[in-house]
Amino acid sequence: MFAKPRPGYTTAAATGDTVVLLIGMRINRFWAVHHWGPVMYAMFRMLWELRRSPERGLRGRILLTASPRTYYVVQYWESKEALYRYSTAPDGFHHTVWGIANRKVRAGKTRGHVGLWHETYIVPEGGYESIYFDMPAFGLAGATGQLPVEERGRHAAQRLAFRSGEGSGEGSGDGSGGSADARADAPGVS
Repeated sequence: MFAKPRPGYTTAAATGDTVVLLIGMRINRFWAVHHWGPVMYAMFRMLWELRRSPERGLRGRILLTASPRTYYVVQYWESKEALYRYSTAPDGFHHTVWGIANRKVRAGKTRGHVGLWHETYIVPEGGYESIYFDMPAFGLAGATGQLPVEERGRHAAQRLAFRSGEGSGEGSGDGSGGSADARADAPGVS
């Protein structure tokens, strides 16, 4: 929140596949605080649990709002397997909360006061790129670290062509960000 910006252009140090989970809630009836308040509390408690247990695989997260009614978290996970493990772990708070929610649905005790949603994206290396200017580590860079943009390429096409050799088995793993021909036309990159 109070991080000092890193001057110039940077990019995320992500390698391999990237797993992004968007998860949130919508307040359908503001007056029903006793229904949506516990859901919001549960969201924060799960994030607290994950921050205390980095071995569960959450690399980073950002809290956002889409409107006065809709709140969500962008989460970056180390793998889809880590995400699956956490979502089904009997010792995790998520398991407890979903048990309660599912019992309420089966008993017909939900009244439409709060909506829940999530979207999961598993993005292969070469399917994501990023650029930040005069920014502290944020988003994917906040989850994986920041690099000078020249290490992956000045242009989006070069950053998308980067292969670490870790995720897809392609590339040399030298961090060059693409072929010599593609790099030759990038300013500040030789």
